[in-house]
Amino acid sequence: MAEVVLINANTTKPAVAPLGLEYIAEACQDQDIEVEVIDLCFAEDLAGIVSERLSVADPKLVGVSLRNTDDSYMLSAHSFIPGLAKLIRSIRDTVATPIVLGGAGFSVAPTAIMKRVGADYGVVGDGEQALPLLVDALQSRIEFCDVPGLLWHTDDEIRSNRPAWPDISGKPGLRRDSVDTHRYFQRGGQLGLETKRGCNRRCIYCADPLSKGHRLRLREPAAVADEITNLLDQDCNVYHLCDSEFNVPEAHARAVCEELIRRRLNRRIRWYAYLSPHPFSEELADLMQQAGCAGIDFGADSGNDEMLHRLGRAFSHEDIGEAVRICRDRNIPVMLDLLIGAPGETQQTASETISVAKSASPSCVGISLGVRIYAGTKLVQMLADDGPLDDNPAIWGPTTANEQLLDPVFYLSPELGSPQQATSLISEMIGGDQRFFFGGTGDDSDYSYDDNQVLVEAITSGARGAYWDILRRLRLGS
Repeated sequence: MAEVVLINANTTKPAVAPLGLEYIAEACQDQDIEVEVIDLCFAEDLAGIVSERLSVADPKLVGVSLRNTDDSYMLSAHSFIPGLAKLIRSIRDTVATPIVLGGAGFSVAPTAIMKRVGADYGVVGDGEQALPLLVDALQSRIEFCDVPGLLWHTDDEIRSNRPAWPDISGKPGLRRDSVDTHRYFQRGGQLGLETKRGCNRRCIYCADPLSKGHRLRLREPAAVADEITNLLDQDCNVYHLCDSEFNVPEAHARAVCEELIRRRLNRRIRWYAYLSPHPFSEELADLMQQAGCAGIDFGADSGNDEMLHRLGRAFSHEDIGEAVRICRDRNIPVMLDLLIGAPGETQQTASETISVAKSASPSCVGISLGVRIYAGTKLVQMLADDGPLDDNPAIWGPTTANEQLLDPVFYLSPELGSPQQATSLISEMIGGDQRFFFGGTGDDSDYSYDDNQVLVEAITSGARGAYWDILRRLRLGS
């Protein structure tokens, strides 16, 4: 019998290995807590698997990991919460064990999710420290108030503790043996890993600080290299860094690259990363390329400096062009991620953004239309200052009976019209340029990774790499 059962609830394809769940499983094992993982990603009969495995395990605690609340695309607005609620009911039908929720998705709307799906507990932020402590609390060895990030029911309310955001500089490299890692590599085309947690940027829309903290917490480069070595031992050699922005701070990015080169791992791996267009130097680009970097996704957002300022971004359109030039000169594939429709967006600023992207000449460009609104972000505060969301013509999605904006709600500047009008407008601006992928449209220009069958088939046929790079190669043949 397992003391704790951890369930990966993410079933979208291509398959994404549950990195946070793996960290928690190893943390429990390191404290002599017997753990069993139920991975639903590849299961056909979810309820059947849950019933069968839980009946045998008879755990004292069941933990469920939620990676995302929804797909974050306005045109599709696919919520994952109904599926989570169904899973919780399946668990309840099998065992009377307490259920705790966690994961990056849970952390952005924890109280609303607990109420919606009927969980007993929740953990906001890092779970490696919190979950073993919750086991102690359930056995009355400590108080619930001593568990960082914990949410729990008391009388008619949900109480919550502040997340701890612990230092991870001494954390060793993950063994990566809690799930079938090689199967994820074969079915997902890449594996995620992190060199740090948290984000100290001030983007008005981003939920990363809610789930990972506002303070940068750096891993030792040697621990990152150790984890890569463990993955190579399992014949997995293509990765995507989960850092919000790998080059912030640049000194740490350099140190990671130098460690990979020093240990000659760079000769055996390919990896991709999210970066900010600034700071980004030729020296860092050279180092990343030497260390095995196969592609860079720059979070550019806009090509209009005023819009970048409104979004809380600390760079200019010139920085975007220079970052792409540096990559292009080194034949490093590069993607620009754009976010169109934020407060202040006009047809003119949107047109400037498309023009800047075309002029920079990246390998490809991804466009998200409309801004997903998350409770707790600066964007919500800004909109609240303008009055009730119900009265705001720029809001698309349910605003009543939607605690913590759990159901997908988006902001789209009225200057662009309705979502359908804005879609037509942006498509006209793109003008058939095949380098552009338009997220959430559901057509052949789509780069949504939520059950993307084009990607699934390509990966099954042997494609490996970042999903944007696989789609780029499929379309452009380069």
